[in-house]
Amino acid sequence: MSQAASHLRAALSLAAVSARGATTRGAARRRLSARPVPQEPSMEYQDAVRMLNTLQTNAGYLEQVKRQRGDPQTQLEAMELYLARSGLQVEDLDRLNIIHVTGTKGKGSTCAFTECILRSYGLKTGFFSSPHLVQVRERIRINGQPISPELFTKHFWRLYHRLEETKDSSRVSMPPYFRFLTLMAFHVFLQEKVDLAVVEVGIGGAYDCTNIIRKPVVCGVSSLGIDHTSLLGDTLEKIAWQKGGIFKQGVPAFTVLQPEGPLAVLRDRAQQISCPLYLCPPLEALEEGGPPLTLGLEGEHQRSNAALALQLAHCWLRQQDHQGTGELKAPRPSLLCQLPLAPTFQPTSHMRLGLRNTEWPGRTQMLRRGPLTWYLDGAHTSSSVQACVRWFRQALQGRQRLNAGPEVRVLLFNSTGDRDSAALLKLLQPCQFDYAVFCPNLTEVSSTGSADQQNFTVTLDQVLLRCLEHQQHWNRLDEEQASPDLWGTPSLEPGGPASLLLVPRPPHSCSASSLVFSCISHALQWISQGRDPVFQPPRPPRGLFAHPVAASGASILQEAVAIHVLVTGSLHLVGGVLKLLEPSLSQ
Repeated sequence: MSQAASHLRAALSLAAVSARGATTRGAARRRLSARPVPQEPSMEYQDAVRMLNTLQTNAGYLEQVKRQRGDPQTQLEAMELYLARSGLQVEDLDRLNIIHVTGTKGKGSTCAFTECILRSYGLKTGFFSSPHLVQVRERIRINGQPISPELFTKHFWRLYHRLEETKDSSRVSMPPYFRFLTLMAFHVFLQEKVDLAVVEVGIGGAYDCTNIIRKPVVCGVSSLGIDHTSLLGDTLEKIAWQKGGIFKQGVPAFTVLQPEGPLAVLRDRAQQISCPLYLCPPLEALEEGGPPLTLGLEGEHQRSNAALALQLAHCWLRQQDHQGTGELKAPRPSLLCQLPLAPTFQPTSHMRLGLRNTEWPGRTQMLRRGPLTWYLDGAHTSSSVQACVRWFRQALQGRQRLNAGPEVRVLLFNSTGDRDSAALLKLLQPCQFDYAVFCPNLTEVSSTGSADQQNFTVTLDQVLLRCLEHQQHWNRLDEEQASPDLWGTPSLEPGGPASLLLVPRPPHSCSASSLVFSCISHALQWISQGRDPVFQPPRPPRGLFAHPVAASGASILQEAVAIHVLVTGSLHLVGGVLKLLEPSLSQ
């Protein structure tokens, strides 16, 4: 470990990290990265999840994926081979009547809207999505609900044993984590005889393992943005090329308004294979002549996702000759000559009900609990964080103001992978937080908890150092905004560890005190101060909040009449928070 990294690790004790997090490096690595020893399989759900976790990919595998980017057949043929070994052929997937959706922002919300709309027609729906928030079985849903632990366990072991039985000396016996779950979803949907399956792409599109789907009924592309650049490319045009890889000859596809460059790439990709691609009219065009549409998901950006979902559901219903698809309206002229505009129609009562009843946890979700309001949004790209900031600020403006005492704003943030956390944090500064809190995506420091939350691809050292880097970025941004001596902020020693601001700030000042905790549980203990009526953790370990910022902040949080907490930067962070705040989700 470098001297700079050693300085950062030493700073953990100043950043209110628990004594349990200050273990030796070797022990930390053993707790987080040691894979469980496979046991004789039982029929218990947690045993199935632990075995599934042994298939998690690592950095070496991801490097292999990057090298294979130029040859999509390498990955797709491997996936087809796994599918055949599992007892299915690609043609079997045609029976699922699939809606295939990709995009950077909002593809999960679009899928959730689409599934709920079609379920409102009385259809039996399947829904495959990623990542999960609390339990892995959330990724495979029947009629909007995660499959039961019993059903997950049954299908997991059936598929696992089938793949073991069909291996030979020249084959890897098991596919990686995401591929295994994709295969499992196909088996579940076929055996449960769903009327349709909404399938969300994992990463990209062209090389994604879901792209073994040959004949979807309809495809969708939600808003594009910069993300997963090491795999997809560093421009919107490169990313659009990857997303357009799910287009199929003769299969209708829809997209929302995109910047001119990537929209041209999507158009060209579609034209090359004779895929009819349409641009979705704004939601306002479908609302004309009828009452406004009510969405179950908050945030102005959800209107674009709902507009795409309506087109996907409408197209699916028409392709299946289903009654009640909505009366077509007069065609509207396209504002862009690049793509034809999708038809507008009068949304049916089923469509309206589906949009209104859509639930998608961890995306623009609010939990009001006593004096605390938790704002949960897994935004992790620049554009999605901008949308999150707009939603958070609008929610604060629309709340009932209390004049009986101070209100406090807290940011709980983490960012992983190759994302530019400094850029994301800069976008969050207009929210005027009083405290910025950083922690890894670990519910607890110990990995002995739920197997659904385990991650074997990183070490404890790595995730803690990453959090300290976030804190450094935040403090630098603070220094750029604040007058140098206004609050007596201690200067940063060049090349030294991250400094903590030792003086608590007045509410909504130009600077925010920052803290780092070793896990989500300890961060929530400090933020909530026992005032959340549901989250009541045991007494914190001795010395956990001994740092001056933690101590003085605790006093302020205890006296505040309202505490507004924005949790963002990572869906995995949001999932860990939900696991603690909503224990019923783990049942």
